[in-house]
Amino acid sequence: MAIATKPPTRSAADQCYRQVSGWLAGLPEPLDPRDPLPGDQQADVAIAGGGLTGLWTAYCLAKGDPRLRIVICEREIVGYGASGRNGGFQSAGMAGEMRVYKQYGGLDNVRRAERAFIDGIDWVGDVVAHEQIDCGWHKGGALRIATSPTQAARVEAGVAGRRARGFTEQDVWEISLDELQQRVRFHGAVSATYTPHCARIDPARLTRGLARACENLGVTIYEQTPVTAIERGRLVCQQGTVQANVVIRATEAFTRDLPGGKRRYLRIYSHMLQTEVLPDHVWDELGWDNCEPIADQRYHFFYAQRTMDNRIALGGRGTSYYTGDRIADTNDHNETIFARIDEALRLHFPAARAAKIEHRWGGSFAAPRDWSMQVDFDPTTGLGSAGGFAGHGLTGTSIGGRTLADLILRRESDLLSLPWVGHTCRKWEPEPLRAIAAKSISGILLSADRVEERTGRPAKRVRIVKRFMPGR
Repeated sequence: MAIATKPPTRSAADQCYRQVSGWLAGLPEPLDPRDPLPGDQQADVAIAGGGLTGLWTAYCLAKGDPRLRIVICEREIVGYGASGRNGGFQSAGMAGEMRVYKQYGGLDNVRRAERAFIDGIDWVGDVVAHEQIDCGWHKGGALRIATSPTQAARVEAGVAGRRARGFTEQDVWEISLDELQQRVRFHGAVSATYTPHCARIDPARLTRGLARACENLGVTIYEQTPVTAIERGRLVCQQGTVQANVVIRATEAFTRDLPGGKRRYLRIYSHMLQTEVLPDHVWDELGWDNCEPIADQRYHFFYAQRTMDNRIALGGRGTSYYTGDRIADTNDHNETIFARIDEALRLHFPAARAAKIEHRWGGSFAAPRDWSMQVDFDPTTGLGSAGGFAGHGLTGTSIGGRTLADLILRRESDLLSLPWVGHTCRKWEPEPLRAIAAKSISGILLSADRVEERTGRPAKRVRIVKRFMPGR
Protein backbone atom coordinates (compact mmCIF):
# COMPACT_ATOMS: atom_id res chain seq x y z
CA MET A 1 0.00 0.00 0.00
CA ALA A 2 1.34 3.43 -0.94
CA ILE A 3 2.16 5.68 1.97
CA ALA A 4 0.70 9.15 1.67
CA THR A 5 3.26 11.90 2.03
CA LYS A 6 2.44 15.18 3.69
CA PRO A 7 3.04 18.33 1.65
CA PRO A 8 6.01 20.34 2.85
CA THR A 9 5.34 22.82 5.61
CA ARG A 10 6.03 26.27 4.26
CA SER A 11 6.98 29.36 6.21
CA ALA A 12 4.86 32.49 6.03
CA ALA A 13 7.54 34.19 3.93
CA ASP A 14 7.69 31.26 1.51
CA GLN A 15 3.92 31.30 1.07
CA CYS A 16 3.94 35.06 0.53
CA TYR A 17 6.62 34.99 -2.15
CA ARG A 18 4.91 32.12 -4.01
CA GLN A 19 1.94 34.39 -4.58
CA VAL A 20 4.08 36.86 -6.55
CA SER A 21 3.98 34.88 -9.83
CA GLY A 22 3.18 31.49 -11.27
CA TRP A 23 6.88 30.99 -11.91
CA LEU A 24 7.78 31.48 -8.24
CA ALA A 25 4.80 29.36 -7.16
CA GLY A 26 6.16 26.43 -9.16
CA LEU A 27 9.68 26.43 -7.73
CA PRO A 28 10.62 23.16 -6.00
CA GLU A 29 12.93 24.90 -3.52
CA PRO A 30 11.85 26.84 -0.41
CA LEU A 31 11.66 30.60 -0.84
CA ASP A 32 12.75 31.51 2.65
CA PRO A 33 14.94 34.62 2.36
CA ARG A 34 18.70 34.50 2.67
CA ASP A 35 20.17 36.38 5.62
CA PRO A 36 20.00 40.17 5.45
CA LEU A 37 23.05 42.40 5.62
CA PRO A 38 24.41 41.92 9.17
CA GLY A 39 25.77 45.46 9.46
CA ASP A 40 28.59 47.43 7.87
CA GLN A 41 30.67 45.37 5.41
CA GLN A 42 33.67 45.74 3.11
CA ALA A 43 33.77 44.46 -0.49
CA ASP A 44 35.51 45.04 -3.80
CA VAL A 45 32.23 45.25 -5.72
CA ALA A 46 28.83 46.11 -4.25
CA ILE A 47 25.74 45.56 -6.40
CA ALA A 48 22.28 46.95 -5.69
CA GLY A 49 19.66 44.55 -7.01
CA GLY A 50 19.41 40.76 -7.04
CA GLY A 51 17.62 40.43 -10.36
CA LEU A 52 19.20 39.14 -13.55
CA THR A 53 21.18 42.33 -14.22
CA GLY A 54 22.92 42.19 -10.85
CA LEU A 55 23.39 38.43 -10.97
CA TRP A 56 24.86 38.37 -14.48
CA THR A 57 27.23 41.18 -13.52
CA ALA A 58 28.34 39.31 -10.40
CA TYR A 59 28.67 36.01 -12.27
CA CYS A 60 30.83 37.49 -15.04
CA LEU A 61 33.02 39.36 -12.55
CA ALA A 62 33.52 36.28 -10.38
CA LYS A 63 34.42 34.18 -13.42
CA GLY A 64 36.78 36.90 -14.65
CA ASP A 65 38.55 37.50 -11.33
CA PRO A 66 37.87 34.93 -8.57
CA ARG A 67 39.74 37.09 -6.06
CA LEU A 68 37.04 39.78 -6.03
CA ARG A 69 34.83 40.13 -2.97
CA ILE A 70 31.40 40.68 -4.50
CA VAL A 71 28.27 41.53 -2.50
CA ILE A 72 24.70 41.77 -3.82
CA CYS A 73 22.01 43.52 -1.77
CA GLU A 74 18.41 42.63 -2.69
CA ARG A 75 15.37 44.34 -1.16
CA GLU A 76 13.19 41.18 -1.23
CA ILE A 77 14.39 37.82 -2.56
CA VAL A 78 16.22 36.89 -5.75
CA GLY A 79 13.61 36.72 -8.52
CA TYR A 80 11.06 38.95 -6.80
CA GLY A 81 11.05 41.64 -9.51
CA ALA A 82 10.71 41.35 -13.27
CA SER A 83 13.29 38.54 -13.36
CA GLY A 84 10.75 36.21 -11.73
CA ARG A 85 7.59 37.52 -13.38
CA ASN A 86 8.27 37.99 -17.12
CA GLY A 87 6.98 36.02 -20.09
CA GLY A 88 9.96 33.68 -20.38
CA PHE A 89 10.93 34.71 -23.95
CA GLN A 90 14.67 34.80 -24.41
CA SER A 91 14.39 36.57 -27.74
CA ALA A 92 16.63 38.42 -30.16
CA GLY A 93 14.46 41.53 -29.86
CA MET A 94 16.92 44.35 -29.23
CA ALA A 95 16.31 46.37 -26.07
CA GLY A 96 16.60 49.65 -27.93
CA GLU A 97 15.42 51.68 -30.87
CA MET A 98 17.25 51.82 -34.19
CA ARG A 99 16.60 55.57 -34.50
CA VAL A 100 18.36 56.07 -31.15
CA TYR A 101 21.32 53.76 -31.66
CA LYS A 102 22.06 54.98 -35.20
CA GLN A 103 23.60 58.05 -33.53
CA TYR A 104 26.43 55.82 -32.30
CA GLY A 105 28.23 54.41 -35.33
CA GLY A 106 25.39 54.44 -37.83
CA LEU A 107 23.42 51.52 -39.22
CA ASP A 108 26.42 49.18 -39.14
CA ASN A 109 26.60 49.46 -35.36
CA VAL A 110 22.85 48.84 -35.12
CA ARG A 111 23.38 45.63 -37.09
CA ARG A 112 26.17 44.64 -34.69
CA ALA A 113 23.87 45.35 -31.75
CA GLU A 114 21.11 43.19 -33.19
CA ARG A 115 23.60 40.38 -33.83
CA ALA A 116 24.78 40.68 -30.22
CA PHE A 117 21.25 39.90 -29.08
CA ILE A 118 21.05 36.92 -31.43
CA ASP A 119 24.39 35.58 -30.17
CA GLY A 120 23.32 36.34 -26.59
CA ILE A 121 20.63 33.66 -26.70
CA ASP A 122 23.18 30.86 -27.11
CA TRP A 123 25.52 32.51 -24.60
CA VAL A 124 22.83 32.18 -21.93
CA GLY A 125 22.06 28.65 -23.07
CA ASP A 126 25.73 27.70 -22.68
CA VAL A 127 25.80 29.06 -19.10
CA VAL A 128 22.56 27.23 -18.28
CA ALA A 129 24.11 23.97 -19.50
CA HIS A 130 27.48 24.57 -17.82
CA GLU A 131 25.96 25.47 -14.46
CA GLN A 132 23.26 22.79 -14.77
CA ILE A 133 20.44 25.27 -14.18
CA ASP A 134 17.14 23.41 -14.52
CA CYS A 135 15.02 26.15 -16.11
CA GLY A 136 13.51 24.55 -19.20
CA TRP A 137 15.76 26.48 -21.59
CA HIS A 138 14.72 25.29 -25.05
CA LYS A 139 15.68 27.05 -28.26
CA GLY A 140 12.76 26.25 -30.51
CA GLY A 141 12.47 29.62 -32.23
CA ALA A 142 9.43 31.89 -32.11
CA LEU A 143 6.24 32.52 -34.08
CA ARG A 144 4.80 35.94 -34.92
CA ILE A 145 1.15 35.49 -35.93
CA ALA A 146 -1.16 37.99 -37.60
CA THR A 147 -4.87 37.58 -36.93
CA SER A 148 -6.09 40.25 -39.37
CA PRO A 149 -5.00 41.69 -42.73
CA THR A 150 -3.80 44.90 -41.04
CA GLN A 151 -1.64 42.88 -38.66
CA ALA A 152 -0.34 40.86 -41.61
CA ALA A 153 0.78 44.07 -43.30
CA ARG A 154 2.72 45.04 -40.16
CA VAL A 155 4.35 41.60 -40.05
CA GLU A 156 5.42 41.95 -43.69
CA ALA A 157 6.79 45.44 -43.04
CA GLY A 158 8.74 44.12 -40.06
CA VAL A 159 10.33 41.37 -42.17
CA ALA A 160 11.17 43.86 -44.92
CA GLY A 161 12.81 46.17 -42.37
CA ARG A 162 14.94 43.34 -41.06
CA ARG A 163 15.97 42.37 -44.58
CA ALA A 164 17.05 45.98 -45.17
CA ARG A 165 19.27 45.76 -42.06
CA GLY A 166 20.98 42.60 -43.25
CA PHE A 167 18.81 39.86 -41.81
CA THR A 168 18.59 36.88 -44.16
CA GLU A 169 16.04 34.16 -44.85
CA GLN A 170 17.87 32.10 -42.24
CA ASP A 171 16.98 34.70 -39.59
CA VAL A 172 13.25 35.17 -40.17
CA TRP A 173 10.84 33.98 -42.84
CA GLU A 174 7.15 33.68 -43.61
CA ILE A 175 5.58 30.27 -43.14
CA SER A 176 2.37 28.93 -44.63
CA LEU A 177 -0.75 28.50 -42.54
CA ASP A 178 -0.43 24.75 -43.07
CA GLU A 179 3.05 24.81 -41.54
CA LEU A 180 1.78 26.94 -38.68
CA GLN A 181 -0.93 24.39 -37.93
CA GLN A 182 1.68 21.62 -38.00
CA ARG A 183 3.61 23.52 -35.35
CA VAL A 184 0.66 24.57 -33.19
CA ARG A 185 -3.12 24.47 -33.68
CA PHE A 186 -3.76 28.20 -33.46
CA HIS A 187 -7.19 29.56 -34.33
CA GLY A 188 -7.65 32.76 -36.29
CA ALA A 189 -4.30 33.13 -38.06
CA VAL A 190 -4.09 35.11 -41.30
CA SER A 191 -0.31 34.87 -41.73
CA ALA A 192 2.75 33.95 -39.69
CA THR A 193 6.51 34.24 -39.57
CA TYR A 194 9.13 32.10 -37.85
CA THR A 195 12.55 32.93 -36.46
CA PRO A 196 14.97 30.39 -34.99
CA HIS A 197 16.38 33.07 -32.68
CA CYS A 198 14.38 32.56 -29.49
CA ALA A 199 14.38 30.26 -26.47
CA ARG A 200 11.62 29.33 -24.05
CA ILE A 201 12.61 29.58 -20.40
CA ASP A 202 11.24 29.53 -16.86
CA PRO A 203 12.61 32.90 -15.70
CA ALA A 204 12.32 32.29 -11.96
CA ARG A 205 14.23 29.01 -12.23
CA LEU A 206 16.89 30.75 -14.31
CA THR A 207 17.25 33.57 -11.78
CA ARG A 208 17.34 31.33 -8.73
CA GLY A 209 19.76 28.94 -10.42
CA LEU A 210 22.04 31.78 -11.45
CA ALA A 211 22.07 33.02 -7.86
CA ARG A 212 23.29 29.61 -6.69
CA ALA A 213 25.96 29.61 -9.40
CA CYS A 214 27.12 33.03 -8.16
CA GLU A 215 27.32 31.78 -4.58
CA ASN A 216 29.32 28.77 -5.74
CA LEU A 217 31.80 31.27 -7.17
CA GLY A 218 32.08 33.10 -3.83
CA VAL A 219 29.53 35.89 -4.32
CA THR A 220 27.61 36.91 -1.17
CA ILE A 221 23.89 37.67 -1.56
CA TYR A 222 21.95 39.49 1.15
CA GLU A 223 18.16 39.42 0.86
CA GLN A 224 15.49 41.57 2.49
CA THR A 225 18.15 44.29 2.42
CA PRO A 226 16.71 47.45 0.84
CA VAL A 227 19.26 49.85 -0.61
CA THR A 228 18.38 53.43 0.28
CA ALA A 229 21.21 55.24 -1.54
CA ILE A 230 23.95 54.51 -4.07
CA GLU A 231 26.99 56.70 -3.55
CA ARG A 232 30.61 56.81 -4.56
CA GLY A 233 32.37 54.08 -2.59
CA ARG A 234 29.31 52.65 -0.86
CA LEU A 235 25.84 51.17 -0.88
CA VAL A 236 23.72 52.54 1.92
CA CYS A 237 21.19 49.97 3.15
CA GLN A 238 18.65 49.91 5.95
CA GLN A 239 20.82 47.48 7.92
CA GLY A 240 24.20 49.12 7.28
CA THR A 241 26.65 50.22 4.63
CA VAL A 242 28.70 48.19 2.15
CA GLN A 243 31.97 49.97 1.39
CA ALA A 244 33.40 49.12 -2.06
CA ASN A 245 35.60 50.64 -4.73
CA VAL A 246 33.05 49.60 -7.38
CA VAL A 247 29.33 50.21 -6.82
CA ILE A 248 26.78 49.06 -9.39
CA ARG A 249 23.12 49.99 -9.76
CA ALA A 250 21.08 47.07 -11.13
CA THR A 251 17.70 48.07 -9.77
CA GLU A 252 15.70 48.47 -13.03
CA ALA A 253 12.08 49.48 -12.24
CA PHE A 254 12.94 50.04 -8.56
CA THR A 255 15.46 52.73 -9.53
CA ARG A 256 12.80 55.41 -9.15
CA ASP A 257 12.74 54.75 -5.38
CA LEU A 258 16.38 55.80 -5.03
CA PRO A 259 17.62 59.39 -4.66
CA GLY A 260 17.74 60.99 -8.10
CA GLY A 261 15.97 58.09 -9.81
CA LYS A 262 12.37 59.22 -9.76
CA ARG A 263 12.12 60.22 -13.43
CA ARG A 264 14.81 57.97 -14.90
CA TYR A 265 12.36 55.24 -15.91
CA LEU A 266 8.64 54.87 -16.37
CA ARG A 267 7.44 51.98 -14.20
CA ILE A 268 4.98 50.14 -16.43
CA TYR A 269 3.02 47.08 -15.30
CA SER A 270 2.33 44.07 -17.49
CA HIS A 271 0.17 41.09 -16.54
CA MET A 272 0.11 37.33 -17.02
CA LEU A 273 -2.00 34.21 -16.56
CA GLN A 274 -0.94 30.58 -16.23
CA THR A 275 -3.20 27.59 -16.76
CA GLU A 276 -3.32 24.38 -14.81
CA VAL A 277 -1.11 21.55 -16.06
CA LEU A 278 -2.83 20.43 -19.24
CA PRO A 279 -3.43 16.70 -19.83
CA ASP A 280 -1.82 14.78 -22.67
CA HIS A 281 -4.96 14.67 -24.80
CA VAL A 282 -5.06 18.48 -24.87
CA TRP A 283 -1.43 18.64 -26.01
CA ASP A 284 -2.15 15.96 -28.62
CA GLU A 285 -4.75 18.33 -30.05
CA LEU A 286 -2.68 21.51 -29.61
CA GLY A 287 0.62 20.19 -30.89
CA TRP A 288 3.21 22.82 -29.97
CA ASP A 289 5.86 20.11 -29.58
CA ASN A 290 8.75 22.50 -30.23
CA CYS A 291 7.54 25.01 -27.59
CA GLU A 292 7.95 28.08 -29.82
CA PRO A 293 6.92 31.24 -27.96
CA ILE A 294 4.05 32.98 -29.77
CA ALA A 295 3.01 36.61 -30.14
CA ASP A 296 0.33 38.25 -32.24
CA GLN A 297 0.63 41.62 -33.96
CA ARG A 298 -2.02 43.76 -32.28
CA TYR A 299 -0.83 47.01 -30.78
CA HIS A 300 -1.89 45.55 -27.44
CA PHE A 301 -0.40 42.21 -28.39
CA PHE A 302 -0.48 39.00 -26.41
CA TYR A 303 2.33 36.48 -25.99
CA ALA A 304 2.28 32.85 -24.90
CA GLN A 305 4.56 29.91 -24.20
CA ARG A 306 4.23 26.22 -23.44
CA THR A 307 5.93 25.90 -20.08
CA MET A 308 8.38 23.22 -19.03
CA ASP A 309 5.67 21.63 -16.84
CA ASN A 310 3.06 21.66 -19.65
CA ARG A 311 0.97 24.71 -18.86
CA ILE A 312 0.21 27.66 -21.09
CA ALA A 313 1.51 30.97 -19.77
CA LEU A 314 0.12 34.09 -21.47
CA GLY A 315 0.57 37.79 -21.01
CA GLY A 316 0.15 41.18 -22.62
CA ARG A 317 -3.09 42.68 -23.96
CA GLY A 318 -2.28 46.04 -22.43
CA THR A 319 -0.23 47.65 -19.69
CA SER A 320 -0.94 49.67 -16.57
CA TYR A 321 0.59 52.85 -15.21
CA TYR A 322 -0.20 54.33 -11.81
CA THR A 323 0.10 58.03 -11.18
CA GLY A 324 3.18 58.85 -9.16
CA ASP A 325 4.84 55.53 -10.09
CA ARG A 326 3.83 54.20 -6.71
CA ILE A 327 4.52 50.60 -5.70
CA ALA A 328 1.57 48.66 -4.27
CA ASP A 329 0.57 45.00 -4.35
CA THR A 330 -2.73 46.02 -5.94
CA ASN A 331 -0.84 47.23 -9.03
CA ASP A 332 -0.07 43.62 -9.91
CA HIS A 333 -3.75 42.81 -10.53
CA ASN A 334 -5.80 44.33 -13.31
CA GLU A 335 -9.01 42.40 -13.85
CA THR A 336 -9.75 44.11 -17.17
CA ILE A 337 -6.43 43.03 -18.64
CA PHE A 338 -6.68 39.57 -17.09
CA ALA A 339 -10.04 39.18 -18.87
CA ARG A 340 -8.50 40.15 -22.22
CA ILE A 341 -5.67 37.63 -21.79
CA ASP A 342 -8.14 34.92 -20.81
CA GLU A 343 -10.21 35.72 -23.91
CA ALA A 344 -7.10 35.33 -26.09
CA LEU A 345 -6.45 31.91 -24.56
CA ARG A 346 -9.97 30.61 -25.23
CA LEU A 347 -10.11 32.10 -28.75
CA HIS A 348 -6.72 31.15 -30.15
CA PHE A 349 -6.14 27.81 -28.38
CA PRO A 350 -9.53 26.05 -28.64
CA ALA A 351 -8.13 22.76 -27.32
CA ALA A 352 -7.43 24.55 -24.02
CA ARG A 353 -10.79 26.30 -23.87
CA ALA A 354 -11.80 24.44 -20.71
CA ALA A 355 -8.48 24.94 -18.93
CA LYS A 356 -8.56 26.39 -15.44
CA ILE A 357 -6.44 29.42 -14.63
CA GLU A 358 -4.25 28.69 -11.61
CA HIS A 359 -2.14 31.83 -11.43
CA ARG A 360 -2.67 35.52 -12.21
CA TRP A 361 0.00 38.10 -11.60
CA GLY A 362 1.61 41.31 -12.76
CA GLY A 363 4.89 43.11 -12.45
CA SER A 364 6.67 46.24 -13.53
CA PHE A 365 9.40 46.82 -16.06
CA ALA A 366 11.57 49.89 -16.59
CA ALA A 367 10.95 52.01 -19.67
CA PRO A 368 13.49 54.77 -20.38
CA ARG A 369 12.32 57.88 -22.21
CA ASP A 370 13.76 56.64 -25.52
CA TRP A 371 12.99 52.92 -24.92
CA SER A 372 16.69 52.07 -25.22
CA MET A 373 18.92 50.26 -22.72
CA GLN A 374 22.13 51.73 -21.37
CA VAL A 375 25.32 50.42 -19.78
CA ASP A 376 27.82 52.75 -18.16
CA PHE A 377 30.81 52.65 -15.83
CA ASP A 378 33.02 55.50 -14.65
CA PRO A 379 36.42 54.15 -13.55
CA THR A 380 37.15 57.43 -11.79
CA THR A 381 34.22 57.17 -9.38
CA GLY A 382 33.72 53.39 -9.53
CA LEU A 383 30.00 53.90 -10.20
CA GLY A 384 28.24 51.90 -12.88
CA SER A 385 24.82 50.74 -13.99
CA ALA A 386 22.87 48.80 -16.58
CA GLY A 387 19.16 48.99 -17.22
CA GLY A 388 16.19 50.19 -19.22
CA PHE A 389 15.55 46.83 -20.91
CA ALA A 390 11.86 47.66 -21.45
CA GLY A 391 10.65 44.07 -21.62
CA HIS A 392 13.68 42.56 -23.41
CA GLY A 393 15.60 41.64 -20.29
CA LEU A 394 16.17 37.91 -20.62
CA THR A 395 18.82 38.55 -23.25
CA GLY A 396 19.54 42.21 -22.48
CA THR A 397 20.48 41.66 -18.84
CA SER A 398 23.12 39.10 -19.76
CA ILE A 399 24.64 41.49 -22.29
CA GLY A 400 24.52 44.28 -19.71
CA GLY A 401 26.21 42.12 -17.08
CA ARG A 402 28.91 40.92 -19.47
CA THR A 403 29.58 44.48 -20.61
CA LEU A 404 29.82 45.83 -17.07
CA ALA A 405 32.27 43.07 -16.17
CA ASP A 406 34.45 43.94 -19.16
CA LEU A 407 34.38 47.63 -18.23
CA ILE A 408 35.19 46.99 -14.57
CA LEU A 409 37.96 44.47 -15.33
CA ARG A 410 39.29 46.69 -18.14
CA ARG A 411 39.07 43.88 -20.67
CA GLU A 412 38.93 44.65 -24.37
CA SER A 413 35.87 43.15 -26.05
CA ASP A 414 33.52 43.78 -28.95
CA LEU A 415 30.76 44.52 -26.45
CA LEU A 416 32.36 47.79 -25.41
CA SER A 417 31.75 49.46 -28.78
CA LEU A 418 28.04 48.62 -28.95
CA PRO A 419 25.69 51.62 -28.96
CA TRP A 420 24.20 51.22 -25.47
CA VAL A 421 27.60 51.67 -23.79
CA GLY A 422 27.66 55.20 -22.43
CA HIS A 423 24.22 55.98 -23.88
CA THR A 424 22.12 58.49 -21.97
CA CYS A 425 18.64 59.85 -22.53
CA ARG A 426 16.48 62.62 -21.12
CA LYS A 427 14.32 61.97 -18.10
CA TRP A 428 10.58 61.47 -18.23
CA GLU A 429 8.30 64.46 -17.71
CA PRO A 430 7.09 65.22 -14.17
CA GLU A 431 3.61 64.30 -13.00
CA PRO A 432 0.86 64.76 -14.02
CA LEU A 433 2.27 64.94 -17.58
CA ARG A 434 3.84 61.49 -17.21
CA ALA A 435 0.58 59.86 -16.19
CA ILE A 436 -1.44 61.67 -18.85
CA ALA A 437 0.98 60.57 -21.56
CA ALA A 438 1.21 56.94 -20.41
CA LYS A 439 -2.54 56.48 -20.11
CA SER A 440 -3.29 58.34 -23.34
CA ILE A 441 -0.89 56.21 -25.35
CA SER A 442 -2.34 52.99 -23.94
CA GLY A 443 -5.89 54.18 -24.60
CA ILE A 444 -5.14 55.18 -28.20
CA LEU A 445 -3.52 51.81 -28.94
CA LEU A 446 -6.45 49.92 -27.42
CA SER A 447 -8.91 51.92 -29.52
CA ALA A 448 -6.72 51.37 -32.60
CA ASP A 449 -7.03 47.60 -32.17
CA ARG A 450 -10.80 47.93 -31.94
CA VAL A 451 -10.99 50.13 -35.04
CA GLU A 452 -8.92 47.68 -37.06
CA GLU A 453 -11.05 44.74 -35.93
CA ARG A 454 -14.23 46.59 -36.86
CA THR A 455 -13.17 48.12 -40.18
CA GLY A 456 -10.35 45.92 -41.42
CA ARG A 457 -8.32 49.05 -42.20
CA PRO A 458 -5.21 50.48 -40.50
CA ALA A 459 -6.02 52.83 -37.63
CA LYS A 460 -4.63 56.27 -38.51
CA ARG A 461 -4.77 57.44 -34.90
CA VAL A 462 -1.63 55.41 -34.16
CA ARG A 463 0.36 58.13 -35.93
CA ILE A 464 -0.34 60.42 -32.97
CA VAL A 465 1.71 58.27 -30.59
CA LYS A 466 4.03 56.36 -32.93
CA ARG A 467 7.13 58.35 -31.97
CA PHE A 468 6.59 57.35 -28.32
CA MET A 469 6.12 53.63 -29.03
CA PRO A 470 8.84 50.99 -28.83
CA GLY A 471 9.50 48.99 -31.99
CA ARG A 472 8.71 45.31 -32.29
